[in-house]
Amino acid sequence: MKKITIYTGPLCNYCDAAKRLLTRNNVVYNEINIATVDGAIDEMIRKANGKRTIPQIFFDEQHIGGYDEVRALEKENKLQELLK
Repeated sequence: MKKITIYTGPLCNYCDAAKRLLTRNNVVYNEINIATVDGAIDEMIRKANGKRTIPQIFFDEQHIGGYDEVRALEKENKLQELLK
């Protein structure tokens, strides 16, 4: 199983939706809150090729995108395969 990292922030409905999606797919993830972790926002922007919106989701070091991208993978039944 790949290491899943999700960068989140406070009062973010898309972050909450992404975490629910991962949880319902039995995915264990590491959450990094950009509001409380020093340097996290700069790290996220660098790793996400300049993207500043949250959430930003990574499978190992592969940038997947945000909630919409992960939801699309789930709808297309590609999420579990990508997690292997």
